[in-house]
Amino acid sequence: MPRKRNRRRPELSLQDRLTKFVRDARDAATKLPPGAERHTLLQKARDGEAAAELERWLSSPGLESPK
Repeated sequence: MPRKRNRRRPELSLQDRLTKFVRDARDAATKLPPGAERHTLLQKARDGEAAAELERWLSSPGLESPK
């Protein structure tokens, strides 16, 4: 018998989860000395910001092109 899917909805919206991810990554990066690990965390934060911007654009009612 196949397993049932987990059908719970996330407690936070995608936008809220992305914002939290970016904030946490930046906080962790500030606690590290300059180096590869810090650079990676800052890059992940920038990627999260880009994803949040895309999500905002895709969920906008008019779907205007990004500026």
